Amino acid sequence: MPRDRTGPDPFTRPLRRILVAGLVLLLLAVFLIWRIESVRMEQLRTALTDRFVPSMSWAMAPVTRVADMIDNAQSYVRIYEQNQELRRELQQMRAWKEAALQLEQQNARLLDLNQVRLDPQLTHVTGMVLADSGSPFRQSVLLNVGQRDGIRDGWATMDGVGLVGRIAGVGQQTSRVILLTDSNSRIPVTVLPSGQRAILSGDNTAAPALEFLDKPDLVRPGDRVVSSGDGSVLPSDLLVGEVAQSPDRRLRVRLAADYGRLEFLRVLRSHERPTPGDPGDLVTPPLPATPDIPDLMSDGAP
Repeated sequence: MPRDRTGPDPFTRPLRRILVAGLVLLLLAVFLIWRIESVRMEQLRTALTDRFVPSMSWAMAPVTRVADMIDNAQSYVRIYEQNQELRRELQQMRAWKEAALQLEQQNARLLDLNQVRLDPQLTHVTGMVLADSGSPFRQSVLLNVGQRDGIRDGWATMDGVGLVGRIAGVGQQTSRVILLTDSNSRIPVTVLPSGQRAILSGDNTAAPALEFLDKPDLVRPGDRVVSSGDGSVLPSDLLVGEVAQSPDRRLRVRLAADYGRLEFLRVLRSHERPTPGDPGDLVTPPLPATPDIPDLMSDGAP
């Protein structure tokens, strides 16, 4: 089949060859101009550079812009990494702040335990709370002091502010404290300023009830409640809390001790109670001994 000579193909191929040959010659000439070492060629190179390079700045603008974008992206990456590092340090500082606050509160409680002045005849042993009962039916905590520290059953425990409970079970290295909120806790108390005697009965709630009041009408919400010391069960005048009235009109005691943060407790060494030798001493105390009175009649007086 004869080729169609009227199309663009017969003219495109020779033109392409001419352009390629011209480009090769141009590049060869540029190469020779830049390789020839002479004064004239150096002047020619300088003239060509001054003529064409400034006018080619528009061609370098995209390259410059891309380089700037790459630098900005690297800067953003570095800023992001620094931001993440600062976030991690901020979280660590918050944890350290919380630990510092807890240590400050713990130090304040320890200082309070060491500086509180009670009965000068009473001494105390400070113990750390190891665990609680974890049961809604038994309110007690475990201390890390026991028989090796001279702890005995029945001794009162305080948190530095108010009465917490009493020792009810002593081991060699630990002891159990039954709290005032426990249903098995019964202690004699005095309501001030009326001076009414009562029994503080725990019922597994945060506010134990006041029972066996002689004259409930003399007791008002906000009255101070302290231990009475009756029966030598606990030392007297230990702060217990203040009177509060429940919605059912029952008198209760809002305890002064912070039961939500029992970390250290002071165990009060009570006075030694003498053991009665005579059964009659259980009813009336023995009379004090009277000094001997000399018999004047035996001296021969008239």
